This record gives sequence, structure tokens and C-alpha cells, in this order.
Amino acid sequence: MGTPITLPIANGFYLSDSLPVSAQECVNYYPNIPQAAALSDGTLRGGHGVEQIATTGALNQVNRGAHVKAGIPYFVNGDSLYSLDRAVDVEGVESFSTVALGTIEGEGRVSMVDNGTQLMILVPGGKGYIYNEADVGNEFQEIIDAGFTANGAPEHVVFVDGLFAVTTKGKKWIVSALNDGLSWNALDVGTAEADPDDIVAPLVFRNQVYITGGQTTEPFQNIGGADFPFRRIQGGLMQKGCFAPFSLINTSSSFMWVGGGVNEQPAIWQSTGGEPKKISTTAIDVAILDFTQDEIAESFSYSYAQSGQYFVGFSFPTRTFEYNLITGLWNERKSRYIDAKGITQTIRWRANSLVTAYGRVLVGDFLDGRIGAVDDDIYTEYGDNIIRRFSTQPLAGLGDPVILSSLELTLESGVGTYEREGIIRMSISKDGKVFDDERSRGFGFLGEYSKRAIWRRLGRRPRFAVIRFTYSDPYKPVVIKLEARIKQKRA
Repeated sequence: MGTPITLPIANGFYLSDSLPVSAQECVNYYPNIPQAAALSDGTLRGGHGVEQIATTGALNQVNRGAHVKAGIPYFVNGDSLYSLDRAVDVEGVESFSTVALGTIEGEGRVSMVDNGTQLMILVPGGKGYIYNEADVGNEFQEIIDAGFTANGAPEHVVFVDGLFAVTTKGKKWIVSALNDGLSWNALDVGTAEADPDDIVAPLVFRNQVYITGGQTTEPFQNIGGADFPFRRIQGGLMQKGCFAPFSLINTSSSFMWVGGGVNEQPAIWQSTGGEPKKISTTAIDVAILDFTQDEIAESFSYSYAQSGQYFVGFSFPTRTFEYNLITGLWNERKSRYIDAKGITQTIRWRANSLVTAYGRVLVGDFLDGRIGAVDDDIYTEYGDNIIRRFSTQPLAGLGDPVILSSLELTLESGVGTYEREGIIRMSISKDGKVFDDERSRGFGFLGEYSKRAIWRRLGRRPRFAVIRFTYSDPYKPVVIKLEARIKQKRA
């Protein structure tokens, strides 16, 4: 029968540029580490599905950003700002509707913050807008104060201590009047002082403003006074800059971004306010290097909490990588859609922005104007099946051929329907590149909880084997453990 072993499945994404080294995919699954005694030390759960709850239009309504103010979510889709309103009928059934509030120029991502009353939307290098529903008759206004553009074209905005703080193309940053994003004084201006690199974007963390440059990051603190109120914190300079302004993101206890230092290649960094640490693996670093400098600059981040997990995602033009703050492991997210020619395309995760409101995680879309809700109990993406895939680390025989007598994948069985059971597909590679001999196994109609997925007589591999599993049914996707029986035979 061979020697029984348990193969680890919860290592996360590590797809090396040399596939024989490691071909560990983890696509639309995420590793979960049980926090008590369990059937295995690490499991896989399916990335959360998305259901549509509203829409603002067709292809020209691609999402450019989202923000929540006073519990109301706002989306910039296409060239318009929308609010998403919620109603509940007498039977407790929810419905959602969008309301157009004003025109936002441009096509690219926007920067959005609020001061509790005013919502500010800034088009990088372009115009700024204020929406204030309490200002009857003037709810939506363009910022026309001359002080707003006197120090260079405004780029990105944050809010701190009653002030909107904006970085500009002129290597400066400016602040608004107190609690008024329509009023700006050209003399209320600061600079990044420790290093002459260009300012990229601001971030607020623990009530300090971090001004990121292309090579360094400087923290500032509000000390008050009649002049520009922020002063650089001595000794706080970080020797890491930001390569992508929309990648800057706060988490519950740190902030993260895509960047690097002088003569460094791009990576993903994390800081709690002190010395940054690199959290991207070398496999992800290599994947980032597949993109041009301009493509990396267009990357953005998002975060959301679901099912007791806290995810921070980094989306590049064609790939999305998620970091789980609970486990410290990475996974990849992908979407599929059918293009105008009827061809199925695989793209990065189509979420363009995520916010939490109405007790839901809400999603703006990369392809059109739909607004979705991320849900742990939804196993499709806008009604389409999600392709989920994971592969193991190379299974080697210390230089000897590997004979696989059998494999058993333990899943949460019996989650199909009475008419159709869930099907999972297995294939094997002898080089980490080409997978063949795909074989399918069912793991239970609805209620068939004891159904097992076992593959036998899997043959001989001369050096090592990589095992890959693919699952695409709209049923609960939980993988508990993988066991193999292996014989070793001298070459």
C-alpha cells in the first residue's frame, strides 16, 4: 500500500519563477489555521463570493473609488458620484438604490475622505469636489479657491485633526481651513524636508501624517499654531518610499504599501510606525517585476474583514494578491468574464474598491457599474462559477522515483444539491509545469456527509510530483486535509 503521509495544503501562494522549485498555487482559496485542536493543522477555505445588489450603468460606469461617510456608502462610477441607499420593507427584505449626486471629471482612480460633514473627492492632478448633503442648494461643489492650486496640482488627500491635507505635484503638501474643504490658504503649505525625492502621497496613521516620497517616508505631527501646523518628527525618517500612491493602506495596527528604497526593486512593505518590514515573498516580488513601472504605479490596495479573517489585497493590472493578517499567508484572487466576442477571459479580481456599510462588505466593479456585496455564503461571483485551484509543494523521493499508490482529499462533503454533487478535479505534474491525467471525484450530494474523494494507482514519477486540484462548483468550498500513500523505488 505504501507509506501514509499527510501533505501540507495551507502554505499559501508561492509560485516560483522556477516552477520545479515551487509551483504552489492558491487561487480563490485562502489558508486557514485552526486556533484549537482540529482534524488538521491547516485548511483551505474558498475566497468569498460576490452578489450584485445595485448598478449605476454599463461599461462606461467602471468604479473609480468608494468611501463611507456617516454610514452611507458613496461610489464614483464613470464620471459621476453616487450614494447607495438602503431600504427595508415590512417583512425585513432589503433593497438598494443609487442616487447620482454630481459629475467627477476624468477616468482614473480618485482619492476620497470626509470630515464628518463634507465628503471630498480629488482627481489626482485635476479637480477637487465637495459633497455636503446638509448644505441645501449647494450640496455638490467644485473647489475653486485659488489657494487650492497655488502650490501645484493637487494629487491625493487625507483627513486629520479637522483638516483636509493634500499633496501636490509641486513637492509640497497643503491643508484646508478647519473643517472646510472649500477654503484654502496658499501660505498653509509644507514640504518633505529630509530628502529631496518627489512626494507621492500622504497617509494618516495614529494621528500622524506620513508623507511618502519615491525613496523615503517622513512622519509629521500637528503642533498647532497660526502658521502651517505640522512639523516633521525628528528621527522618524523611513528609508523606504512608495511606488504606487493608491497602494497605501491602514490596517488595524499597521500600514502597508508597494514601494522600496534607493536602488531597490518593488515589494510590499508593512510598518507600525517604526522600521518597515517586507511582507511580500520572493515569489510575489518576482510577479510584481513582470509589470512596468507605470503599471506598478497604478496598483491599489483594499482591505476587508470576513469570517474572522482580515484581508489586505494588492491589485495590479492583471493580478491580485491577498495577505491575511491573521495567518500571515498569501493567496491569489482571479475573476472570469465573457468578453464582447464571447470568449472567456481570466483577469485579476474584478473588485475595484471595497467599503463596509449596512453590515456588508460592498464592492465597486472593474468592468461596469454594478455594486456587489461580498458574502461568506455566496459561492459564485455575480452568478458565475468561481474557478478555485491549489497545488502542493513538490513531493520528492530523495532522488528516487516516487510511486503514488493513492491520494485522499478530505473536504466538507455533502454540500451539493439533491440533483448534483460537488466535483473536484486532480492532476499531477512531474516538472511543476505541465499537469496531465486529470481525474475527477465527487464528494457528495446534499447530506451525503461521509462521501470520500480518493484517487488510486496514480503511477510513477521519476524525480518528484506536484499535485493540483481544481474546483468550480457553486457549493461550499472547504478543504480539510490531503493524505497520500507513497512507495519509493530505487532508480
